[in-house]
Amino acid sequence: MPGSDAMAQVLAQLRPETGSSDFFGGDPARCAVVLGFDGLAVSLTTAQGFSELVWCSPGASADFEDLQFTLGQGPAWDAAARLSAVSEPELGTVEAGRWPMLLGEAVALGVRAVFCMPLHLGGACLGTVTFQRAAPGPMTARAVLDARILAAAMLAVILDRPPDPQTSATAEGHTQFHRAAVHQATGMISVQADVTLPQALLLLRAYSYRHARPVADVAADVVARRVHFRELPEPDASGRTKE
Repeated sequence: MPGSDAMAQVLAQLRPETGSSDFFGGDPARCAVVLGFDGLAVSLTTAQGFSELVWCSPGASADFEDLQFTLGQGPAWDAAARLSAVSEPELGTVEAGRWPMLLGEAVALGVRAVFCMPLHLGGACLGTVTFQRAAPGPMTARAVLDARILAAAMLAVILDRPPDPQTSATAEGHTQFHRAAVHQATGMISVQADVTLPQALLLLRAYSYRHARPVADVAADVVARRVHFRELPEPDASGRTKE
């Protein structure tokens, strides 16, 4: 595995170029490889309390992050809640009750090892960075230290440029946020079902899970008024809607 010299190069490229619409600079796939993983995903917490994917390598990392978002469980959720790193070198050995809906889906994606760190300032979690690998195995002590340095550098970038998904999703010349449609759909569902925004997001997740569809796809249908939530049953404690 590349050493800390390679991490120094990653850190030097982390800030985006002036005028860029990207939240972070550099190559997320390269960053993951430096730490001994196949890919990574960074999600930030917006002012509205949503999770927004802003930097990720393609393939399994993006799919795994969307899976966590859809199900409302996984290492990113635990890291954000506990404000501490979550390391699972072999998902096949994780107790089924910990992430009951996530584990089987993760294996289907080819994800065997995950490591997640919160990006937090004091007691406020501003986001998470999740690394994944197809082969099981722990991180080295050097990689753990580099990951902590990376998290600190990412936090510095975040504090210099706080996310504004409502502006960036519509302004000309800006890259549309990954979950912009989810934010819009959640607001629409809140009105349609007469529920709070967190409850509306839970309804959206439950519908997506029950129909085996990505949250973003269902959200797009809600925004286009192909799907509505005026008289849908409420979700139970597991997040699934009652038939």
